Amino acid sequence: MSIEDNKRIVRRFIEEIFVKQDEAAVDELAARDFTPHSWPGVKPGTETLKQAMRRVSAGLADVSMKIEDMIAEGDRVAVRLTAHGTHRGEFMGMPASGRSYTISETHIFRLRDGQVIEHWRDADMLGLMQQLGTIPMRKAS
Repeated sequence: MSIEDNKRIVRRFIEEIFVKQDEAAVDELAARDFTPHSWPGVKPGTETLKQAMRRVSAGLADVSMKIEDMIAEGDRVAVRLTAHGTHRGEFMGMPASGRSYTISETHIFRLRDGQVIEHWRDADMLGLMQQLGTIPMRKAS
């Protein structure tokens, strides 16, 4: 696969799996031994990804992700994006707050044969928790 092919696959992965939560897209875009490195204690596999999608869908609505930068080399694609959502149900152990959030995230994808095989994510979790009201915002002095 070319670098442009890999970037196209990652764009679809973000839109169809992360944003639209389309489980059918998992079988096409993620390898059977997909490994999510950012979720501690999670086993590899597409079923694990689908379970995570169900948890996110139950807790968040109005999800969007705007790709700000995409850089690719070899079998890896790095993405910096802005994520937005509304906290409508239990999410990460927190009851629904009804609040919205907008945070930055960085993702790295490794691809093999036209599918995502590995994924790493780093996100502004402090900003997320502050915007959802679980951690107080620090006031400027």
